[in-house]
Amino acid sequence: MTMPLRRLPRTAAATLVTLAALTTAAHSAVAADTLGSAAAGQGRYFGTAVAANHLGEADYTATLDREFTSATPENEMKWDATEPGRGTFTFGAADRVVDHARSRGADVRGHTLVWHSQLPSWVGALGAPDLRAAMNTHINGLMGHYKGQIHSWDVVNEAFQDGGSGARRSSPFQDRLGDGFIEEAFRTARAADPAAKLCYNDYNTDGVNAKSNAVHAMVKDFKSRGVPIDCVGFQSHFNSASPVPADYRQNLQRFADLGVDVQITELDIEGSGSAQAAAYTRVVEACLAVARCTGITVWGVTDKYSWRSGGTPLLFDGDYRKKPAYDAVLAALGGSGDPDGPGDPGGPAVTCTAAYTRTADWSSGYNGQVTITAGAAPVSSWTATVTVPAPQSVSSVWNGTPSRAGDVMTVRPSWNGTLAAGTSTTFGFTVVKNGSSAAPTVGGCTAS
Repeated sequence: MTMPLRRLPRTAAATLVTLAALTTAAHSAVAADTLGSAAAGQGRYFGTAVAANHLGEADYTATLDREFTSATPENEMKWDATEPGRGTFTFGAADRVVDHARSRGADVRGHTLVWHSQLPSWVGALGAPDLRAAMNTHINGLMGHYKGQIHSWDVVNEAFQDGGSGARRSSPFQDRLGDGFIEEAFRTARAADPAAKLCYNDYNTDGVNAKSNAVHAMVKDFKSRGVPIDCVGFQSHFNSASPVPADYRQNLQRFADLGVDVQITELDIEGSGSAQAAAYTRVVEACLAVARCTGITVWGVTDKYSWRSGGTPLLFDGDYRKKPAYDAVLAALGGSGDPDGPGDPGGPAVTCTAAYTRTADWSSGYNGQVTITAGAAPVSSWTATVTVPAPQSVSSVWNGTPSRAGDVMTVRPSWNGTLAAGTSTTFGFTVVKNGSSAAPTVGGCTAS
């Protein structure tokens, strides 16, 4: 949920600015042994679709937290989930995804504001004036709730037909509001959250064809007239009957040449073994070859929860083991894997624990210390979260590099990330009480 902003004392604000710089430096020093860290080394994010109802599964969240630096709510932000009745918004499931991602320092992609599918029945029953008002109210309501928390929004999704016509898809919005509804949605979205990237997203636009040509013409027109569009998303659902196009990279580049970022937003590739690995490699290499390809999102964490589970299209199998496609993606990103690392059979799981103690206390503040202890396997890096209750604020941190999302502080090692099995390290922090002596909450420790 949206957290209230608090003004920090001048000294605390200065400290956090310094710590933010240290966090950036620390990230660059972390070994590129996960998808997210390897992509970061290439100046990109590597994300996944996240389902709120799986966040209670330990293997799911461990894999999510370890490997991915961006999260897209799979269904939780769609119209039927967020505004089931006109003017009645429900954000509980989407909040779970957003809060979890931001507590781990991950970015969030918003998906999706205006789409012909997964609409509640009341939307389709509206006449043109009411539909226009409802569309704008929905955009403002959803974006307003998450203002400042979303990196990129899929503003309009799948508005063009398949096939050779390049025509717009029939939908309540197209049929009653006409071609202008897309432009109106983007202009409304820009006003709702000026800092968020605004994307158009579609499928079967991965190569040069009639559909991608129509989207390209629309984006070109928008850019020429100052319609606010920042990015184009390519869903990139592939299989043996619809493989990665030969002109995939060239197609991404021609969109980037219009002055927009390109993002691979829903990647999955049916298959297995070396063929699947080679296809994933082609996609990653294409993105890396286009300077404005800012990131890749795979559509799910594990095969067992994929919408195409029978085709085993993802990077982790149903038991969360890394597949050959995972190794290929990591290698294409310039990373280096650990054959006995998490998700692979044959070695102990890489785990850690976090324990909190208050080491000093005075009238206006206190010092806290968190002890990080490795489990049965060596740890090369760790992450822990500390939630400081309002109105308290953190004024300094030592032996760790923090990032913040509301009241949640995510701490990563500054120099003390490598631990032998069973050994410990600590980080500490000073809290300004601001009238409250409540203890902070230390979340779980995540190791890699």
